[in-house]
Amino acid sequence: MREAYTFTKKSQINVVFNQKAEKSAAPFPVDERVTHEPLEKLETKLNQLVGMDEIKQFVRELYAWLYIYRKREEVQLKVQKHSFHMLFKGNPGTGKTTVARLISDLFREMDILTKGHLIEAERADLVGEYIGQTAQKTRDLVKRSLGGVLFIDEAYSLSRGGEKDFGKEAIDTLVKQMEDHKDEFILILAGYSDEMDEFLQMNPGLSSRFPMIMSFPDYSGVELLEIAKQMIHDREYSLTAEAQKKLFRLLQQKAAGIEPHFSNGRFVRNLIEKMIRQQAVRLVREHSFDRDALLTLRACDLNIEDGSTFSKVDEA
Repeated sequence: MREAYTFTKKSQINVVFNQKAEKSAAPFPVDERVTHEPLEKLETKLNQLVGMDEIKQFVRELYAWLYIYRKREEVQLKVQKHSFHMLFKGNPGTGKTTVARLISDLFREMDILTKGHLIEAERADLVGEYIGQTAQKTRDLVKRSLGGVLFIDEAYSLSRGGEKDFGKEAIDTLVKQMEDHKDEFILILAGYSDEMDEFLQMNPGLSSRFPMIMSFPDYSGVELLEIAKQMIHDREYSLTAEAQKKLFRLLQQKAAGIEPHFSNGRFVRNLIEKMIRQQAVRLVREHSFDRDALLTLRACDLNIEDGSTFSKVDEA
């Protein structure tokens, strides 16, 4: 991240938003009459996210900056217009889209964006099949995003395809639209870290237009297990002790593996959905349909068929 937006776990703002503080402590103790409804909504959403400590800290700092920005306007102090375009780097399933949605909600709550809606797009939404189509498609997409956030996933794909590919035209059009509609929308580009670094070299003016660059690290085995438990709870299932041990060992192996683009939360979601399907097959075979049986995922419901070196655990 660029110097103007550097954040660390030791940041002073971390004291302001310290969730371990006493309940009687006000978020902004300088004036106990101040209410921060947007912050309360923000904290509720942040607390639901597993890990991502630095990203959470950044979002809290962003709220504080926007709040003070408004306060300076109220007393007619100088306020500089800032660019809020962002670049997210990380593997799939690390929360990039979730954070983009959260940011769009925050900017709407703070009246920075008039609508605060999120438009999700990919290469096919920008790049046309013939000359002249790409620029128009890109302009139309930006027009739909005015007043909100345009989130383009796998943005590096725009820089691939060779000299005759229309992806570069889409990039050039985006750069111009960012200038023409400077304060009317926020553009967030996302993708793999290395690929996004290469992508920024495609246009000389691209890198300078993204003052906020955030990295989304892969989840640890412990964090992946926490995500899995949340998904299981949300679906009204429960894990036996043996099933949880088996699941944790698998997730630890995955987190410690060498897959270049491990899918993190997506892998967990697919794994849980597969467990649920396998549980259904088992219950039909066993003719077991009482409430406890319908709720419970057992170790035998977690079968590994992706070539992983993972020992089979049978549950008594």
